[in-house]
Amino acid sequence: MAQRTPSAPSRPQRGSSASGARLWTWLMLPGTLWMTGFLIASLVLVATLALGTTDPLGNPRFGLNFSNITALADPAYRIVLLRSLGYALIACVICLLVAYPVSYAIALHGGRFKNLLIAAIVVPFFANYLVRMYGWSVVLSDGGPLLRTLRAVGLADGNTKILQSGVGVVAGLVYGFVVFMIIPLYAALERMDLSLIEAGRDLYGGPLRTFLFVTLPATRQGAAAGAVLVFLPAMGDFVSAQLMGGPDQIMIGNLIQDKFFEGQNWPLGSALTMLMMAVLFIGMLGYLRRTRKDEAEATQ
Repeated sequence: MAQRTPSAPSRPQRGSSASGARLWTWLMLPGTLWMTGFLIASLVLVATLALGTTDPLGNPRFGLNFSNITALADPAYRIVLLRSLGYALIACVICLLVAYPVSYAIALHGGRFKNLLIAAIVVPFFANYLVRMYGWSVVLSDGGPLLRTLRAVGLADGNTKILQSGVGVVAGLVYGFVVFMIIPLYAALERMDLSLIEAGRDLYGGPLRTFLFVTLPATRQGAAAGAVLVFLPAMGDFVSAQLMGGPDQIMIGNLIQDKFFEGQNWPLGSALTMLMMAVLFIGMLGYLRRTRKDEAEATQ
């Protein structure tokens, strides 16, 4: 009886695989070109407008004027930028602390209800972001259910406020973007080999040490991805600061909105946009370098 050589079936598989890869590449090409084209065009437009001026009627004019760039050194803008960075970082940390136990419980103990539980978390976030922030501002208002409960149990008095403060802004950012932390963490925990946790319990003993030395390192890429997904929109958010922070808690997103719509100073708004994008680009670059290093360590 003739025997099948092992190399015979591999050729059509390689050919089929290469053909499939080319097909996916061609399918991705239109969307990639569309997104890349608009991204580059908008970046060029904003960058050139940042060097422009305004006419007496407030209409933007292209030019070669660096006064908008030098204006960014104003201490007022620096304070707003640092405040935005601080609020976004605090929101990232709180989202991580909130999302980790939720993702852990669903991924490891959700059983056949995993998909239902994830849907219960994600579906409410399909509602319009502005509508959700208005609802959240009612919950955090002086006469809202949260403060009434805290006053009833003696944890707050009549002078305690959440709205019109930094606490209110951070609370809004956490509520608005926590789902972006839960999903990547859940995916990382789902991919994790559970035998590692059992081995960790044998080696490290308690649940806390097992979590710190086994679960946390194994899911750090998911945590890093979630941090990026929360930090980027939180840094440029202006709705939370406007509805829950008041005039003393504005973020850089509020400044940009004000320059484009109320101040009629598009060149300065463009310069502020470029400054914010530079900060976000540095953060994104750090994430990509960390991810590449983790992948290199995993392949070794």
